[in-house]
Amino acid sequence: MPATALPAAPTDNAVAATRWVATGCLLGLIALCLAWELALAPLRPGGSWLALKALPLCIPLAGVLKNRMYTYRWVSLVIWLYFIEGVVRGWSDKPPSQWLAWAEVALCLVLFTACTLHVRLRQRNAKAAAAAAAAAAAVPAATSAP
Repeated sequence: MPATALPAAPTDNAVAATRWVATGCLLGLIALCLAWELALAPLRPGGSWLALKALPLCIPLAGVLKNRMYTYRWVSLVIWLYFIEGVVRGWSDKPPSQWLAWAEVALCLVLFTACTLHVRLRQRNAKAAAAAAAAAAAVPAATSAP
């Protein structure tokens, strides 16, 4: 086994899991927003313009799919707008819109948790990889000294 090979970080599976959870929640939130305002419980019969609220969620989708750290940070902040809308409509609307609002709140909370865990785990892995690389670089330097 070559001396430069580093074992995989034990949290690589956790990083992948948080990525998939975040992607699934984001896609679910987009689908929920569209279905809610166009078919399931629109404000007006036949759908409403409020379905356009799904468009801002499509912007970070590419960054999440490309695994960009900045996008996860950005989404974890923007998602609170959808959380607030869900709470307000959950308290003020009548079923079935009320149930959809609480589903939106749940998706927002899971998405926020997945994004923050993803960022935290990736930063921890980067720090551990840097420490391992520094330790590996120090070992050959110590063995070559007289």
